[in-house]
Amino acid sequence: MAMLKPGRRGGRRQPMAEINVTPLVDVMLVLLIIFMVTAPLLVAGVPVDLPDARAKSLPNDNTPIQISLDAAGALYIDRLAIAPAALPAKLAALRTARSDEARVYVRADRGLDYGRVMAVVGEVNAAGFKKVALVTDGAARPAP
Repeated sequence: MAMLKPGRRGGRRQPMAEINVTPLVDVMLVLLIIFMVTAPLLVAGVPVDLPDARAKSLPNDNTPIQISLDAAGALYIDRLAIAPAALPAKLAALRTARSDEARVYVRADRGLDYGRVMAVVGEVNAAGFKKVALVTDGAARPAP
């Protein structure tokens, strides 16, 4: 049933062409609240008393590989010094030992040449690692 509003001429009424959206907004807000309350409850699993087993858990090595370059330009992989010429072979060995999703963090001293750091990042990329990150200090300081 359309609502009628009085017309301009004599008592003739015309249908009102406006939609009242207030009830729609109220219903949508109530549904939003219901979903916000029930969504965390859906994540919880069914309580199950699991049996004991002798099998060991699967290895899950999520620790990233850290490659560091100090101020003198010495190269380290996970705190072990390595010669720059041995970097490709060591990265290839790490690639076969780790999963495809292994993360590599490259840390370099601020005073090092940009080309030196990018050469190390290039070797990491050539070894097949896809998740490479450059680690920085969180504090923003102006460049000298």
